[in-house]
Amino acid sequence: MAEVTGFPERVALDPEVVRIARTLEDAGYETWAVGGALRDRLLGGGQSDVDLATAATPEVVQRLFRRTVPVGVRFGTVGVLDSGRRLHEVTTFRQDVETDGRHAVVRFGVSLDEDLARRDFTINAIAYHPVREVWRDPFDGFADLRAGLVRAVGVPADRFREDYLRILRGIRFAARFGFRFDPATWDAAVAAAPGLDGLSAERVRDEWTKGLVTARSVAEFCRLWREAGAAAVWLPELDGLPAGADPAPEPRDPVVLTTLVCRAPATVLARLRASNHEIARAAAVEEGPAAPEGRDDVAVRRWLHRVGTAVDDLVLLAAYRGGTPAWVETVRQVRERGDPTERGDLAVTGHDLLALGVAPGPELGTLLDRLVDEVIRDPSRNRRDDLLAMVRSWR
Repeated sequence: MAEVTGFPERVALDPEVVRIARTLEDAGYETWAVGGALRDRLLGGGQSDVDLATAATPEVVQRLFRRTVPVGVRFGTVGVLDSGRRLHEVTTFRQDVETDGRHAVVRFGVSLDEDLARRDFTINAIAYHPVREVWRDPFDGFADLRAGLVRAVGVPADRFREDYLRILRGIRFAARFGFRFDPATWDAAVAAAPGLDGLSAERVRDEWTKGLVTARSVAEFCRLWREAGAAAVWLPELDGLPAGADPAPEPRDPVVLTTLVCRAPATVLARLRASNHEIARAAAVEEGPAAPEGRDDVAVRRWLHRVGTAVDDLVLLAAYRGGTPAWVETVRQVRERGDPTERGDLAVTGHDLLALGVAPGPELGTLLDRLVDEVIRDPSRNRRDDLLAMVRSWR
C-alpha cells in the first residue's frame, strides 16, 4: 500500500527509538512507530516515547539487542533497554485469532496493515516509519483526528466484542480530547455495554482514574459513562458533577474526584479494588464534615482535630466544588503557625500524666482529650506547666 500524504513531514523521535528501529530494519525486519504517543504528537502534544511494531519475533528482538526485558513475550512485546537504561517496547506484528471480550490469543507473522486492523480506534491505528520518515494510515485515522472523531477500526461491534474495555477507552479518548463519537461506533458501544461486567475491576479502575485525570470536562466524562451504560454496570452511584462544580484546580486527584461525582465513594473504590489507603481516604472525606462550622481560628482548629488526615482532601474537594471558601485561608494560617489540634501536639505526654498518678486506661485518654480541647480554644495554654496544673485541678 502506498504511503499517505497530508501528514507532517517528520516526527521528532528519541534518537534511541530510531536506533532500535534502524537495527531491526538493517536485520531485514520491517519496523514502524505506533501507539498513543504517536497520536498525541499529531495532536500537538505528548513527549513520551512511541512504541515500535516490527516483523521480528520476540526471539529475534531478544537476540538482536543485548539488554532486553520480557515485558509480555506471550503477546509479542519485548522491552529494549537503551544506554540510559530506559525501556522501549517493541511488539511483533500480530493478529487476534481468538478473543473472549477480556483476553486475546494472538498470531504473529502478519503484516503491518493486519496489525493496525486489530487496533481499537482509527486514531490509534496510524504508523510512522522512523527511518524512512513516511506514514501509513489505512483507516483514515488522521482525518478523524482532524475531525475530532472517535471511530472504531472496521466493524465497531466486532472491536468491542474482542475487548469490552474498548468502550471505556473510547469514552476516555472522547473526554480527553473533546472529541465526539462516530454514530455507528457509539451505538455499538451502547449495545455492547452489558459485556463490561466480565472485565476485571482493576482494568475498569485504571480507565476510570485515567479518565478523571485527563478529561477536558469531568462532567462530559461522567455523562458518557452514564449514557453508554458503563455506569449502570460498574458505578451505579455515579451522579456526575454537582451544579457549579469545577474540578479545574490541580492536582486532578482521582480519589477526591470520585468523592465529588459519586455517592458512597468508599464503596465505589472498594468495588474497583483500589488500595486500602485510597478507600480509607474516600471514607474519611465521606465522613467529613466537609467544612468547619465557621472561619474563625477556633472553629477551624476544631475541624482540623475532627477530620485529621483528611484535611488536604477536603480542602481540594472544596476547590473542586467551585472556588475557594474563606475558611481555607484560615486553615493555611493555623497550619502555618503550628497551632495544636491533636494529642501529639500537646506539650505533655501520657507519661507525664502517669507521673502525676493518673491511672492508665479511660481516665488517661479522657484527660488528654480535655487538654486538646483547651489548647484548641487557646493555643497559648499549650505549655507543660500550665497543662499539668490543669490536670491537677481536674482531679
